[in-house]
Amino acid sequence: MTSVIPALIDSLRKAAQGDVSTDFPLAVRTSVRVGGAARIFVKPKDPQALVAALGVLSDAGVPWHALGGGANTIVGDAGIDGAVFKLGTDFSPDQVEEQGDAVLMTLGAGAPSSRFVSLAKDMKGVGVAAWASGIPGTIGGLVAMNAGTPAGSMSDHLEAVEVATPSGLSWIPKEKLELRYRHCKLPKGAVLSRARCRVRRGTDEERAAEQRAVKADLEKRKRTQPLTQPNSGSVFVNPPGDFAGRLIEAAGLKGTQRGGAQISSRHANFIVNVGEAKAADVIDLLVLARRAVKNATGIDLVPEVRLVGTFDPPLPAELEPHHQLPIHLAREQVHA
Repeated sequence: MTSVIPALIDSLRKAAQGDVSTDFPLAVRTSVRVGGAARIFVKPKDPQALVAALGVLSDAGVPWHALGGGANTIVGDAGIDGAVFKLGTDFSPDQVEEQGDAVLMTLGAGAPSSRFVSLAKDMKGVGVAAWASGIPGTIGGLVAMNAGTPAGSMSDHLEAVEVATPSGLSWIPKEKLELRYRHCKLPKGAVLSRARCRVRRGTDEERAAEQRAVKADLEKRKRTQPLTQPNSGSVFVNPPGDFAGRLIEAAGLKGTQRGGAQISSRHANFIVNVGEAKAADVIDLLVLARRAVKNATGIDLVPEVRLVGTFDPPLPAELEPHHQLPIHLAREQVHA
């Protein structure tokens, strides 16, 4: 990693009005527990402080990355030679507005995903907990990955998102986000700061059905997924009409291990840390699974996990185009 100029850190602390650290270990901030350190780690006080911190980094030519709950992120072993933003749970206060047969919720991107479920339950909303209960991470992560289960996804409720750039804060309506299965297109270099969601109220019968669906979904996950081991969630997007886990298992890779990482013996679309795994071990298994499925079926599995930072050895060409650390945006390049 390159050295950090003390004056830059001082400026960031004043702008962020929160914690700013250097050489901050990121493995503990990801659910699979691998990866190196962030050259700069920034936890801004609120959305306006986030904008100010982005301005400092932009002026200094330092790239940045926003880290949610780390549930679907793999950081390279050489870390991130730039700034990493972590939005706190109190980054922005919850806002709930009654709207007839629905409620409109505006939540900070750093809030845990469980808050989305609990607020909907408090307001007697329906159509939320059946898919979001048990999904780890943050509100920002739910949006950025359009997270979901067969019972529903974030796009079912999302109205708009607020993003921060060095030029300020702006709201983007749902229609411009190109939402589809495990995909949400945000402006390059922008940091998601808040999300606005609409939750429809339900009848007693609908709420009862919702609770049954919640219970069934959680029981299925406990039975079929390696929830007790460090992992980054599903590593590949399910291809149309099939399941990535089934394809990887059919290729005979279930239980395959490289170093401290293993293709789960419980669910082949999960890679688990069985002890002292490195990001390189996880990447080896990602590439192995992708190539084996391609050779056997002709299907190109698309990674669902986000690969960020510097990998040693470097990422193979087949993974590099999908996951690149967003470069910083100069002020004149940003359009609200």
